[in-house]
Amino acid sequence: MELTREKFVSLNEPTFKRCLEAVKRCIADAKVKKEDVDDIVLVGGSTRVPRIQNILQDFFGGKQLCKSVHPDQAVAYGAAVQGAILSGVRDPATQQL
Repeated sequence: MELTREKFVSLNEPTFKRCLEAVKRCIADAKVKKEDVDDIVLVGGSTRVPRIQNILQDFFGGKQLCKSVHPDQAVAYGAAVQGAILSGVRDPATQQL
């Protein structure tokens, strides 16, 4: 079975739209407007999908997406910091996070 990019996007469009809903909730929870967002940093494997990148760039008015951060490293770093916080580790290195 051959799966073209076009078919992949078509099959996954509802899921891609749900990703945008999560971004909208995050912005609302932070009590900011999307125009107030300075940098859009993509992390995680799904952010490599061109359609997700297009949806986000459109939502943020054509603003360039920050792709200089390695997505897998960012996820691993965030998980390590969250693990330290949840386990009660208090360290000057994590105090500002």
